[in-house]
Amino acid sequence: MAKKYLKRCVDDELSAWKNENGRKVLLVRGARQVGKSSSVVHLGGSFEHFLMVNFERDRKAHALFDGDFDVRDICEKLSILFKTPVVPGKTLLFFDEIQSCPNAISALRFFYEDYPELHVIAAGSLLEFALEELPSFGVGRIRSIFMHPLSYREFLWACGESALWDEVCESSPKKPLFEPFHEKCLEYLKKFLIIGGMPAVVADYVENGRLLNAQKILNDLIISLKSDFSKYKKRVSELRISAAFNAAVNQSGGRFNYAKVEQLNYRQIKESLRLLQNAGLLIPVVHSSANALPLGGGANFKKQKFLLLDTGIFQRILGLELSDVLLNNDISLVNKGAIAEQFAGLELLKSSSYYSPDDLYFWSREKSQSNAEIDYVVQRKENIVPIEIKSGSTGKMQSMFVFLNEKKTEYGVRVSLENFAAYDRIKVYPLYAVGVI
Repeated sequence: MAKKYLKRCVDDELSAWKNENGRKVLLVRGARQVGKSSSVVHLGGSFEHFLMVNFERDRKAHALFDGDFDVRDICEKLSILFKTPVVPGKTLLFFDEIQSCPNAISALRFFYEDYPELHVIAAGSLLEFALEELPSFGVGRIRSIFMHPLSYREFLWACGESALWDEVCESSPKKPLFEPFHEKCLEYLKKFLIIGGMPAVVADYVENGRLLNAQKILNDLIISLKSDFSKYKKRVSELRISAAFNAAVNQSGGRFNYAKVEQLNYRQIKESLRLLQNAGLLIPVVHSSANALPLGGGANFKKQKFLLLDTGIFQRILGLELSDVLLNNDISLVNKGAIAEQFAGLELLKSSSYYSPDDLYFWSREKSQSNAEIDYVVQRKENIVPIEIKSGSTGKMQSMFVFLNEKKTEYGVRVSLENFAAYDRIKVYPLYAVGVI
């Protein structure tokens, strides 16, 4: 029995693309097993015909992309090969695992140029590595869309709590969430921190309701993701990449320190981290001076933190005690291993544009006896907004007030397990609502 499809925010983007005039070929990008193929297959159900070519499985299709790229001829042969009509406006042609056929990637631009009336989507795991090897893959003719694991919003949808999320969206620091709803959101949050947003894990939990079983699926996912290390680059050993990956996970919550990675030199670590970022497993949080917009203009790439792509995978690798998360309302306990900071950064990323995801930044000031650090700084309209993940009162937010006074910033955001609130120059958001700041 097929598992129930989990509704995703990207579904609306895909539907809009389907109905667009002058649409480009769509390239769905993201880490392995975040739901790229499932979302495209779901969209395929809205077409009269759906032709899916999986280049890892359907090796015979590779030969169609040798030689000249006559895309109409290619479509005729695909139609015969897969016994599915290719009719413009009625057929969705989906190339999955396209990284296994570089010639097919090169051909995508010609679908836009020579067969623009046909709906074409491509996706693949470890796709960024294949794109690096191509001098050009159709800039201006291909639109990239980036997917991540499920967000907290999508997790609530999966649990049948879409109305609860609607209430969160209607709330604000000036209008707190109804307290019983807030408590309910916190309980779901604790489960989400443990389960994470990988679709296979969420689907199993929704169906069976067993957290321990979710941990077993996470174990399988971790093995699968690590087994890909050997595919990243031929000249970089799997052991080197694994060492850099483990170091990034173990140093979570603080700046990455190259000196703490044993047996690797700076260049080896830097290259391994770059590969892990290309694979979508690590997301950098870069230091910004935050003096002006854009925040990237003040970036210092020598000071970076790293997030793992998913809190479920993160807590499983660290072996965190699940009861500490489930049974406590103290964020310092919930935040074992900086899992709350991980969650917040990932939610900020997931709430940004699918077409140009936001980069993540933090801020710090290092002065004798007056160090200060802000977990995240974000742009909201024309404002730079500092975000701190705290459990204390305003009197314990020295870094926030240092930033507000030094940068002449209008307000800051404190993220905690509290309900929405506002006082002084601080807006309080519950951790589960980071994505709506």
